[in-house]
Amino acid sequence: MKRIWWLVALLAVCMLAVSGCGGNSDNAEKDASEPVEFKVAHATWVGYAPLYIAQEKGFFAENNIAPELVVIENESQYAGALASGQIEGLGNVLDREVIHYAKGTPEQFIFAMDESSGGDGIIAKEGIDNIEDLEGATIGLDKSSTAYFFFLTVLDKYGVAEEDVNIEEMGAGDAGSAFVAGKLDAAVVWEPWLTNASKREGGHVLVSSEDFPRTIVDVITMRKDFVDEHPEAVDGLTKAWYKAVDWYRENPDEGNKIMADALGLDKAEIAAMVEGVTFFGKDKNLSFFDQNSNESIYSVTQRAAGFWQNKGIIEKEVDVHKLITDQYVKEAAE
Repeated sequence: MKRIWWLVALLAVCMLAVSGCGGNSDNAEKDASEPVEFKVAHATWVGYAPLYIAQEKGFFAENNIAPELVVIENESQYAGALASGQIEGLGNVLDREVIHYAKGTPEQFIFAMDESSGGDGIIAKEGIDNIEDLEGATIGLDKSSTAYFFFLTVLDKYGVAEEDVNIEEMGAGDAGSAFVAGKLDAAVVWEPWLTNASKREGGHVLVSSEDFPRTIVDVITMRKDFVDEHPEAVDGLTKAWYKAVDWYRENPDEGNKIMADALGLDKAEIAAMVEGVTFFGKDKNLSFFDQNSNESIYSVTQRAAGFWQNKGIIEKEVDVHKLITDQYVKEAAE
């Protein structure tokens, strides 16, 4: 009799175990249905702001993702955060991320966000009417920003050597102020300093990013380990971005308010900034990630890598096909 009761007790324990396992399975399924959480950082720039439209309008939730959007203004800080895994994604200019990748950050370009199409440029004093006139001039620019890549691209097109100009390193705001004060012959800046150039008699915009498409391009780059572990979240982020850009085109006034509130700027400021930016939605991304198209992300990335290697900022060649994936741009468009 004791043996029978012992067997009954054992059977009950087993049934509880099975029931418990069933409960764990249900929990696992529930956990799998929870939105994927991750962090995406960016600086204060309108080109990244449609992320907040996606958040506000529920496009993240529709794709079962819950990204935390983090503002980090300092490049060394957000670069370090991505390299160390404190964040999983980053919105940043393509050419700067080429440097970070070459120096060891395990990342991958997922989709393009925007490009500067008139919001950046070179301002110059009276008498400097073409790029060749910059030879011997004193120019203010920030070599630690994408302004340097833009400047090198301009010089390269017109056959002017960097050694033939005098560069004073400073931030874009300081360069703009110094130019207006008459302390520089030219400066590589962005708005509002392009507009403010005229505050100096004879000051004008020599060339802008509108003349150099596919040069200052912002991308979403993500840690490779996160991409491999959560491809569905990467796909969801891309879809949400596409939808946010489409929605903004139909609702620019409301969209400007959402972006202004998110970035702590005035709606008028956002509207002015947007004028110098082109957002990359589905069609532009498909074109940009097409290896057979002119000025594809592959060729732009290779150009940036060549510039930085030539300047000794990176030491080794960059395999652009490891840095870039077109998988999510294509899948999200289906």
